[in-house]
Amino acid sequence: MRVITGEAKGKRLKTLEGMDTRPTTDRVKEGLFNIIQFDLPASRVLDLYAGSGQIGIEALSRGAEYAVFNDENRQAQQIIKDNLVSTGLFKRSRVISMDAKAYLNTTKDEFDIVFLDPPYNKGILPEILPLVAEKMTNRGIIICEHEKNEELPEKVLNFDLKKQYKYGKIMLSVYKLPEEDGDL
Repeated sequence: MRVITGEAKGKRLKTLEGMDTRPTTDRVKEGLFNIIQFDLPASRVLDLYAGSGQIGIEALSRGAEYAVFNDENRQAQQIIKDNLVSTGLFKRSRVISMDAKAYLNTTKDEFDIVFLDPPYNKGILPEILPLVAEKMTNRGIIICEHEKNEELPEKVLNFDLKKQYKYGKIMLSVYKLPEEDGDL
């Protein structure tokens, strides 16, 4: 797995061993960054359920100002740190190993872009989305990666489900505020 483009282009990233973590495929990652490319510069990003940190690292490489990586797995936390150091992006980031709900309930941070890729088939997204929506700026974008057969709510607090993109068995669902209709 490598960084696709930007200041860390081509850098190899470590991944967790085993089946507990499911890295985002390059096809989905490219689609994701096509969706948010104009929103990335100077943005504050949260990579929740970060795994190897590849999405947040790609965001930093492409111009995000700052990224927070959260994964409750301690091995993932170390891999994220190693990947940030090897790409030279560590100074613009923070790595947290905490339950996602606990983090969202205690942080004072606000984000412009949040990427969620929790374990599949556990009903996590509908439960966590309202907590995420409370931490968004007024230009916020929430992107969920999930299986295409998982139903997500049409509205989460003030955020509307704007568009869904299918990539085989995977779906990206994008939430934005109503007044931020843009070209999704």
